[in-house]
Amino acid sequence: MFPTLFRDNNRLPGDRIDIPSSLQRVSTSIAEATLADCEPEDAPLSARNNKHTYRAVFISDTHLGTRAARVDLLLDFLKTVRCEQLYLVGDIIDGWQLKRNWFWDTTHNDVIRRVLKMAKHGVKVTYVPGNHDEGLRGFEGHDLAGVSLEPELVYEGASGKRFWVLHGDQFDGVVKYAKWLAHVGDRAYSLLLRLNTHFNRVRHLFGYDYWSLSAYLKHKVKNAVEYIGKFEEAVAMEAKRRGVDGVICGHIHHAECRDFGGTIYMNDGDWVESCTALVEHSDGRFEILHWADEVAARGDGKDPHKREKKRNNTPQSTPVPVAAE
Repeated sequence: MFPTLFRDNNRLPGDRIDIPSSLQRVSTSIAEATLADCEPEDAPLSARNNKHTYRAVFISDTHLGTRAARVDLLLDFLKTVRCEQLYLVGDIIDGWQLKRNWFWDTTHNDVIRRVLKMAKHGVKVTYVPGNHDEGLRGFEGHDLAGVSLEPELVYEGASGKRFWVLHGDQFDGVVKYAKWLAHVGDRAYSLLLRLNTHFNRVRHLFGYDYWSLSAYLKHKVKNAVEYIGKFEEAVAMEAKRRGVDGVICGHIHHAECRDFGGTIYMNDGDWVESCTALVEHSDGRFEILHWADEVAARGDGKDPHKREKKRNNTPQSTPVPVAAE
């Protein structure tokens, strides 16, 4: 199923496309999220609430396939916002984790279904693979059910400024030159995220909003803070060398907008810690949305992760995992 979603006019019908085994298992989920099953779009753009209508939306590091992924908040975000262009800036599907421990539930399916629905109804969806979904690298230029795959690109904003869009792992020395160490670090990071998940379950029992313990600890470590600063500066300097006005990336799970000597650096963050997205308004203004805060401030009883304390509180049923061949 998964290979048939690729379209390449230069390939012959009998040519084989090799897909990594971890991504092949996702094919069952994608099959359930076919465009034929997508319901009609809610309403014409002119009739919608413009509060969350944007020219472009940039998200990365959703890490679908992990228990730490905040798919509840991500799905709420995708259902709430309206945009002309959606950019998936790497590490959308966590192939590293799927190889070690398969996890894919119905909410992950819903996220894929929503993205495919957006593509079907006219949103330009572009996928720039990162290091965790590197199995898709090498297939850039193909079409994945209406989602175009690109290694990197230059995005022209409404103001006419040009921004280099990439995942960012190219500027991570550990990932680039010591991949084994990157995998060790990824395991340690996964343990931290599991701790973060249990920590927030306890918070929810007492009626508190989501708060990222892992992000707090990470940004309290001096070496981590120094690494983030050096990463941001290195990416911005390369963008300047390339002659663009700025850069948009992900990878380090730290949402930020900074000016490095006239070169604009923007990172859209992640959906395992901060739950953030970078959006461009119709007037060319960029903004970082902190979606956990948006949902907490909504106050309409539709918070996908916060539950009110009740005397007879029934446990939430666990989604049934999707069968994998």
